[in-house]
Amino acid sequence: MRFILIVLLVLVFAYSLALVLLNDIQAKVNLVLTQVPEMNLGLLLIITLVLGVVIGLLLGLQIFRVFQMRWEISRLHKELEQVRARHVQAATAAAAAASAKALHPTDASPPSA
Repeated sequence: MRFILIVLLVLVFAYSLALVLLNDIQAKVNLVLTQVPEMNLGLLLIITLVLGVVIGLLLGLQIFRVFQMRWEISRLHKELEQVRARHVQAATAAAAAASAKALHPTDASPPSA
């Protein structure tokens, strides 16, 4: 696995180096609020690619957390409904047992004087 990762990193580095060397045109970048001085077009492409990947990963992680929380909330709602159903069954059974005991007392001892 490490070998594959090293090979991928070398390939990305080689691609980045080729991108910088082959695109040696100077380009101006005019942002909305500021202007960046002229820089190498290849370097500009690499910077925008890295920023895009980082922002995409951060947004992806945040969206995954939102979905993970929704799944957890859904699971907890289902569990709550199951607990409520068991509670209602237990309460119904206890009420039936108390009613049956009140109608037919099994401990009939004479009252003491």
